[in-house]
Amino acid sequence: MDFQLPEVGFIRMLPELFLFLWAAFIITFDLSTGRRNSATLGYLAMLGVLLTGLIMALTVLFGNEGSTAGYFGSGFGTMFYNDWSALFFKIIFLGAAFMAIGSSFGIIRDKIINHRGEFFGLMLLSTVGMMFLASSNEMLSLYIGLELTTIPLFVLAAFFKDDKTSVEAGIKYFIIGAFSSALLLYGFSFLYGLAGTTDLTQMKINLALTHLTFHEIGVILILAIVLIVAGIGFKLALPPFHQWVPDVYEGAPTPVAAFLSVGSKAAGLIAFIKIFILGLFAFYGPEMVPNDWGQLVALLAVLAMILGNTVAIRQTNIKRMLAYSTIAQAGYIMIGMVAMNEYGLAAVGFYIFAYMFANMGAFGVVALFEDQTGSCQIKSYSGLAKTAPMLSVTLTIFLLSLAGIPPLAGFMAKYYVFAAAIDMAGSGAAYSWMYWLVGVGLLTAVFSLYYYANVIRAMYFYPDASPYKIKFTVPSYTVIVMGLAGVLMFGVYPEPILKLASYISLSFGFIPH
Repeated sequence: MDFQLPEVGFIRMLPELFLFLWAAFIITFDLSTGRRNSATLGYLAMLGVLLTGLIMALTVLFGNEGSTAGYFGSGFGTMFYNDWSALFFKIIFLGAAFMAIGSSFGIIRDKIINHRGEFFGLMLLSTVGMMFLASSNEMLSLYIGLELTTIPLFVLAAFFKDDKTSVEAGIKYFIIGAFSSALLLYGFSFLYGLAGTTDLTQMKINLALTHLTFHEIGVILILAIVLIVAGIGFKLALPPFHQWVPDVYEGAPTPVAAFLSVGSKAAGLIAFIKIFILGLFAFYGPEMVPNDWGQLVALLAVLAMILGNTVAIRQTNIKRMLAYSTIAQAGYIMIGMVAMNEYGLAAVGFYIFAYMFANMGAFGVVALFEDQTGSCQIKSYSGLAKTAPMLSVTLTIFLLSLAGIPPLAGFMAKYYVFAAAIDMAGSGAAYSWMYWLVGVGLLTAVFSLYYYANVIRAMYFYPDASPYKIKFTVPSYTVIVMGLAGVLMFGVYPEPILKLASYISLSFGFIPH
């Protein structure tokens, strides 16, 4: 029997390989220069992300599609596969990494005396894991991508080793992350036992042809679905797997919390899409009750929206408030996921893209304020509009976008996920319960206005001027302007990103009407 090695496809992995080597270069450069060039390291890390994006763009534009020189296609057999969905999410990962690095200059100057190279190197390595995850087409490579994403974040969350809250954040994140990883792997083992393959595309075929009866496959499949939802729910911060979020966001360095809120969430989202659409789409609909995952995920989305928006109201620390906000945002994102049609996946893609600009921008402002005042308390923002008007305006815009106020990108994101769910609800009586899902989303979106407006009220309606005068730095200014541009431009003109997001639907076989 002839033995053939699988096609490796190094050209398709060129962006990931380059970023991996760049991370190693930054750590080496820090050591070789005696750890004295903190700003240089930050600019080098930002340059590495930009060069990775440029390499990816060049391979997409000038590669021959379908050939070994093209960007789109497979590598290492079926383990690595570049399609439009992978490209879209890689853009988000690189954007989140760039903005997180740009927000880090204050802490590497004042708080991280040693190991600055390791800080940026770990952030880039986590980004590499996210990018490999986006191209994973098989359970083992997907799991490895998830672990490469998460393990550097364990270290980054506890990077302030002399700060008890940071160490506590790292320990909590590590323990819960390890437990969720074990649940996910256990769920994968059940799926492998049922399908006899780790290839996600082949899995749906094998499950349809299995010799097991419906009753026999049902018990095992329900257990597998619950375990996988629990494992990925940790990444997405879906209740009841959200307990780590507020404590970790509060204790971790603010740029790391920002990167967690967008990068880790987007990684969990693409992992969910690949597992449940490539491998388990046949078990989505109500005709598969009680083996369907659609209503289970809808229930978790409702819990996320209610819990995130109500508990956020009582927070006095702005990082904890934004942490509960991310839980609520995960609920809105999953509305689009449950609306399993061509509009749903496109809406999910647009939502996470718009969310990147608003949330990374908000955390960028919080990081800048914390660097210069040492405080994350909402009351510390009182009267800030009088002494730092530009900073107050930018934070207001980011918060209003997160709340879904027009004409900002956050409004269009919520509109698209709600419209996708309403379209699905109108497709048949079996899906009419999605009207209730949209109703809960609209109601809780109103609740969110209270705690976002609470910060705005403190900045603008406090009688006395703030004692703080915040000065922009070049990296923080870049991050904030980037966030403002995305929130304003894609709120007014969302068509380019929405068109790009629609290719996600095409990647998974949903044909637009």
